[in-house]
Amino acid sequence: MLTCEICGEELVLEEDMKTHLLLSHLENDMGCPLCSLSRVSYDELHFHINTAHKDHDGAEGRGGHSLVRPSSRPTPTTTTTIVDSHCKQAIGLSRSEGSEGGVANGNRFDTIGGGVSLRTSNSTLVSKELMTVTPTPPGYTAFSGGESSGGRAVAIVGPTSSVSTGFLRSAQDSSRPTSRHCHAEESLGVGSAEHTKVKQKRFSSPLKEKQFPCPMCALVCTDAFILQEHVELHLLEESTAEEAVLGATSSTEAASPSSSNSSGGKSYECPMCSVVCGDCYSLQEHVEVHLDYGTATSAVSPGSDLRLARGLQEEEKERRKEQEAKREAEEFKKLQRQFGVDGRGGYRRQMERTMEKAVSRGVMVPADFHNKRAEMMEALASGVDDGKTRTQGVLGALYVYYQREARDCVHVWLSAETDHYCSSEGDKGWGCGYRNFQMLLSSLQRMEPYTTCLSEGSVPSIPQVQVLIEGAWREGLDPQGATHFNQRLQGTRAWIGATEIYALCTSLRVSARVLDFHQPTGPGDTHPRIFDWVKQYFSQTATRGARLPPRVVQTTQPPLYLQHQGHSRSIVGVEQKKNGSLCLLLLDPGCSPGDVRKLLSQDGSTVTTAVRRMRKFPGNLKHRQYQVVAVEGVLSPEEKRTRILNSRTLQAERIP
Repeated sequence: MLTCEICGEELVLEEDMKTHLLLSHLENDMGCPLCSLSRVSYDELHFHINTAHKDHDGAEGRGGHSLVRPSSRPTPTTTTTIVDSHCKQAIGLSRSEGSEGGVANGNRFDTIGGGVSLRTSNSTLVSKELMTVTPTPPGYTAFSGGESSGGRAVAIVGPTSSVSTGFLRSAQDSSRPTSRHCHAEESLGVGSAEHTKVKQKRFSSPLKEKQFPCPMCALVCTDAFILQEHVELHLLEESTAEEAVLGATSSTEAASPSSSNSSGGKSYECPMCSVVCGDCYSLQEHVEVHLDYGTATSAVSPGSDLRLARGLQEEEKERRKEQEAKREAEEFKKLQRQFGVDGRGGYRRQMERTMEKAVSRGVMVPADFHNKRAEMMEALASGVDDGKTRTQGVLGALYVYYQREARDCVHVWLSAETDHYCSSEGDKGWGCGYRNFQMLLSSLQRMEPYTTCLSEGSVPSIPQVQVLIEGAWREGLDPQGATHFNQRLQGTRAWIGATEIYALCTSLRVSARVLDFHQPTGPGDTHPRIFDWVKQYFSQTATRGARLPPRVVQTTQPPLYLQHQGHSRSIVGVEQKKNGSLCLLLLDPGCSPGDVRKLLSQDGSTVTTAVRRMRKFPGNLKHRQYQVVAVEGVLSPEEKRTRILNSRTLQAERIP
């Protein structure tokens, strides 16, 4: 008969007893007799004992000592473990008094169904299951350690004749009783309660069929959890030994920090002070104290946030300054490239590159390249323009055209005879200012007052004009402009404007004025004041001594230099329509010689088309600012010196 240990009911079969326990008593109210695990189901308790206490009975049967069996021959050794006895004992499945069998250390063994059954000291019959652990490789020794927190480690070590008993025994094994009940009571102590809960949670995962070597010795485990228990034993023993050593030597080492521990191990120096610790755990606790103190100090410091904010503000200010300086440097490089002062070469280099590209495209044969290059070098050496971009007789053709056509004009005033110079391959994109000066100079060379200071018939080339401007700077004219160009124009593609034309004219003893129309004076951002001033400039000599001026007048006034942002042109005349509106006539260096030479055509429609391109009404001049350079005579040496002195603070005449 089987008696239920909970209620005392007697049953005949084990199956009936199990059914009784499941139906009459709470299924999840079971507890492990070896640890504090409770309120679990039968399957959970079965799995827990198989993992956490799978070799407990075998260890107790051997008195809790490690069993070492030297391997005498290279044959695998199989270790069997009783894994189900505690589970069935926990639920009180069977109880039999006076059972007989083999006894080992107070426990009896019976043979049931060809297996081994364990009878405990209280004569409770329990069944068993066999579990095979990894076979021992040839030449290796398998041994099992004592219980560690309710579990047993099975290990494989290298070839040896003997292994010291208790290799895996914890510090408490020496005083641990062999009785299972005493061991259960000790494992349920207050000091290990938290540790047991953590292990219960850790043991809830299934086993992995792998081998896990110990990182601190030669032990190899088949279970990751067993390996973790084994490593914890290592750390516990090491910590206990270090505490004992530190306690014994604390009195002798209190005077000065030690550089190494008494056992000859490695010492650890604090990175924040001069303290030397004997192990890494003490060093970690010491450094944490440093960090906690620093956090507390910064928390109570009233000015720490203010200092941090100021530091961040200074860093942000420095970063913005660096970004601004970088942006300004990039913009300055762009301006240098735009105005031709980036060192990429001047007129000669640009002409050579253009011809080289023509040869590479097959437009020019190498023989022509060498011939043109030789001609260019000869012209540059002479300093005189080669005249390939010049068109003569433009003003005469305009005078004839207005005499014959343009009946809608009441008056037309034209400048003195002027040749047109257009940009060539060597100065395309940046030579408009030089070309306009060549137009002005071609007109001045034909006038009597200016022949005394200008060489007749020789218009300088663009590189020679650059040389003349540099000479004017050396005389003291426009020092601000000289600084802007770094005292150098030769070999560059630098743009020039109204102030450079003024300095060059003054250097040649030609009297000039710079007028600045700095803002629009009409509706739609137009500049009607420019048209009025140009009309007055050309008509002031034509109306002298005449009652009624003719409809078309070619005056003796030289052309006007007109500058705006990015380009410059020459004003060679002005029209006055019947409705009173004014129209300027401009010669543009950007026009090709073919377009300008259409003015010389005998075909009236062709000339009309060319004149239409020259006309600019108030609605066509909408730049924000315009500057005009007007020539008014010849300077004496004294007047020239005066203007040189005044040019140190060169100022234009602002209109309005």
